[in-house]
Amino acid sequence: PSCVLKRLFFFFFLSSPSTSSLGIIMTKLPPYPPVIGSTTLSTASMSTDAPETVITTAGALEGRELEWAINTPELTAEHAAINSNIIRTRFPPEPNGYLHFGHAQSMNMNFALSFEKLGVPMENRRTIFRFDDTNPDAESPEYIDSMKRDLEWMGWQPEKTTYSSDNFQTLYDLAVKLIKKGLAYVCDMTKAEMEAQRELAKKRCAARAVGADPDVEAPIPSADILPGRNRDTSVERNLKLFEEMKLGLHDEGTLTLRLKMDFDSPNPNMYDLVAYRIRYTPHPHAGHGWCIYPNYDFTHGICDSLEHIDYSICTLEFETRREPYFWILWALDMYRPKVYEMSRLNVEYTVLSKRRLLKLVNAKYVRGWSDPRMPTISGLRRRGYNKEIINNFCNEVGATRSAKVVQMAKLFHVARLTLADTTRRAMAALEPIKVVITNFDEEAAKAGENGMTFEVQNSPTDASLGSHNVTLTGTIYIDSEDFKMEDDPNFYRLTPNKPVGVKYHGGNLICDEIVKDGDKIKMLKCHLDSSEGRPKPKSYITWVPSDGIKCEVRIYDHLFTQPEPSDRWEEELNPESEVIHSNAIVDPSVLELVDKKDVDEWKSNQALQFERLGYFVVDTDTTFDSATREGKLVFNRTVSLKEDKTVKKVSSHEEEQNRKRVEQQRAIAAARDIMMTIDPKDLFKLAPEYKDKYSKFDDTGLPTHLADGTELTKSAKKKLEKERAKHAKKFAKGKK
Repeated sequence: PSCVLKRLFFFFFLSSPSTSSLGIIMTKLPPYPPVIGSTTLSTASMSTDAPETVITTAGALEGRELEWAINTPELTAEHAAINSNIIRTRFPPEPNGYLHFGHAQSMNMNFALSFEKLGVPMENRRTIFRFDDTNPDAESPEYIDSMKRDLEWMGWQPEKTTYSSDNFQTLYDLAVKLIKKGLAYVCDMTKAEMEAQRELAKKRCAARAVGADPDVEAPIPSADILPGRNRDTSVERNLKLFEEMKLGLHDEGTLTLRLKMDFDSPNPNMYDLVAYRIRYTPHPHAGHGWCIYPNYDFTHGICDSLEHIDYSICTLEFETRREPYFWILWALDMYRPKVYEMSRLNVEYTVLSKRRLLKLVNAKYVRGWSDPRMPTISGLRRRGYNKEIINNFCNEVGATRSAKVVQMAKLFHVARLTLADTTRRAMAALEPIKVVITNFDEEAAKAGENGMTFEVQNSPTDASLGSHNVTLTGTIYIDSEDFKMEDDPNFYRLTPNKPVGVKYHGGNLICDEIVKDGDKIKMLKCHLDSSEGRPKPKSYITWVPSDGIKCEVRIYDHLFTQPEPSDRWEEELNPESEVIHSNAIVDPSVLELVDKKDVDEWKSNQALQFERLGYFVVDTDTTFDSATREGKLVFNRTVSLKEDKTVKKVSSHEEEQNRKRVEQQRAIAAARDIMMTIDPKDLFKLAPEYKDKYSKFDDTGLPTHLADGTELTKSAKKKLEKERAKHAKKFAKGKK
């Protein structure tokens, strides 16, 4: 069996005398001495040489108070002696994916905004970059490397970089300490038994909350389930089994180490949390030295304390984790940092769930983690969003405790403001039409000393950015969007026999003949008019000379068709989120800026403003050699020049789809109104979606049997209970 092979593999590395010669690190020494029988914390590697400044933080970044969160005078004094006037935060991502929008907000909060809220001077600010790497099954060196590079690219400078796994020995020793104090025990309950135990504890708590007798409403069938057959076992037994777990003497899933917390708590996170589990998986950072791993709840508070963190900042879904966070530190008599929860960042037309992001990558819906449509830092960088854009966006969004969905238009607006003053211009055609100027030689002869070469400022607003030259040639290329076969009074560009201005040349271009190949336009024959009495054109079009550079241009739209993707998010993917123009052409003034040697996936690549088309960036797929003009040149559009407010023409099929969508939305709204009249206890009896689905119910109104008499499984009941809890919240809110 695989579990046996894993254990044999582990024993080989544990017992091999030549382990060090293989370059394999066994149990790493922690950066701080284990906190065993003492509350002394090391000051190794911690910077405390800041000027003495009085810092007032009262009232800032405060959360729900708990008795366990109160430090003793001794711990407070010790922490103050170590940190002095330093205020320290931490940015602790789990390396199980790539950093995304949410991490960008967290970085902004932990490296900057939190200190501003607290009024901390620059010289007293410290932030630790910590890899919260306790789950080797989901983590990888690729993710670790990408996070390091993204943090550096974003411009944040941590005090130091740490790994939770560097504290594995310390964490193990602290777990042993809890066992010796009678606050932890080795448990052999199965996952199903733990779920039953948890559900029973929740029901008993719910009964107590309404003044009912829990022994009547939710009687305990056996002490094996609650409090559990292992909870009151001896310290000696638990020390022995925990040591055996560490040595690899038990299979995965057979034993866990649990904390002896509180089954009477209204917070299910206090129901004897699992602190350690057996996993025969090599760790991407710590190597093969461990086959038991601590879980997140046990680890992160201890690491916060070991690293002398002042403010532990997380998102609101962790608010109910306050109890175990502070209980563990209280039980170990360690310093308790302040904890502050902020709302999670949600952005329109995208998803930030790592599970969904991983599905997007693995199912090939996108090109990878760095696809320009992805909300990852790598994807944003590849699309052309630089660190200034992302950080400015995070500053505008801010950090509060109120839930919000940020409009994508806000990011686009910040991008335009940032790129407008720093990006040099060029001309391009996405779908080029060849134009032959029939009187070019005649016009060139009249052009004067500079001929048909024109100096163009790289930026229309900043002369310090320099200039470049563009040369009008006898054959040019214009974008297909700039030509129409038939005249239209609302179309101000080129049509047959209707003049349009030529950018930078200043004269008029008049189409005399359309050369077609079947239904496709092959070429336009036009002439220039630079006479003094020529009609004044209503607009000027851009063009690319005959020696323009062929390229591929990718135009990006929202990844999803819905602003807030639902549980059916895969059906809501936008089939037009990427449109590729494979025969585009750009003017040769950019030649020296787009060479493959200057393209790097870990930096902001060359950005350009294609006049009238938007802001673009050189993509990492580029293999173009500017010296030979060989290889592929690829651009991604970052954002259009202006917000697109045009009304898109829709087909009859799209109209029908839109009509159905509107009807569906109205039906959903009507159903929602009906639901708000249904008491939670009657949800599964009266709600339309559950009508006639169940035949029997318990005293609380929870279904126990399907309509055909089939008894519901515990898992099915658990899901229904969650649905009822959600409805109860909405129902209560609607009654206010």
